[in-house]
Amino acid sequence: MTAHRSDEGPHLGLIAALAALVVVVLGVLYADDSKPGMVDARIWAAVYGVGPTWRHVALAMDFMGEPVGAATLVVAAVTGCLLARRPRAAVLVVAGLGVTVGTATLLKHLVGRTIHGDGNLSYPSGHTAFLTALALVVALPATGRLGLGRTAGMSLVLAAALVAGAAMGWAQVALGAHYPTDVLGGWCTALAVIPATAWLVDRMADAVRQERR
Repeated sequence: MTAHRSDEGPHLGLIAALAALVVVVLGVLYADDSKPGMVDARIWAAVYGVGPTWRHVALAMDFMGEPVGAATLVVAAVTGCLLARRPRAAVLVVAGLGVTVGTATLLKHLVGRTIHGDGNLSYPSGHTAFLTALALVVALPATGRLGLGRTAGMSLVLAAALVAGAAMGWAQVALGAHYPTDVLGGWCTALAVIPATAWLVDRMADAVRQERR
């Protein structure tokens, strides 16, 4: 299902369903809210307001989710896929990231949670959703290219998603741009969207191939 023909499909489908459930539950809990929850407050107190050096690191991470930084990463990923002669993976990069960012943006308006003022919609974190999705669309084809089995492939995919989501999520909380639950919602948004998009890309690619025969 993942534009790389591994046997991880059912397991990723289950993870996607659970992630979607988390997104919905958190969205309902924090709809039209503007204050941190109990868990948010505790985590934010420990992470927010890092020193100058770590703030620079956080700002560098944040840049990866900004339009210029994100576009650069997308172009680099697509170029890498094309150079490796993996056009299906390139399609997954564009489609997966586009759908993830679009979904996160739609959810922001539907949920209406804000931070630092009414105009700053915060749930889910689009930056976290984007970087997690990027890690997933890179890791999924890589598992097939490396010929990894189910367990090793799933471990690689989930590890990539966890590292990317944790890094960007830390940056967003440290900079005060998002509550921790916004970050969790963004991470789960990517986990919910990418497997479904990958499955759709595979089905469409198979249909095109059949028509050409």
